[in-house]
Amino acid sequence: MSGASNVATMKKVVQQLRLEASASHVKVSQAAADLKQFCLQNAHHDPLLTGVSSSTNPFRP
Repeated sequence: MSGASNVATMKKVVQQLRLEASASHVKVSQAAADLKQFCLQNAHHDPLLTGVSSSTNPFRP
């Protein structure tokens, strides 16, 4: 029985490796540049960077 379960396990491993190999890849430098550009474009919407006015803050004391 261990031979059959070993084959089933190996089939799952091969299937996972094929899935990972078929995934599209992006260079880290390109991904970092895209992320930086996104952050800079959306910085004015980020309340952690711009702050929240006290009149619109729902969590004010």
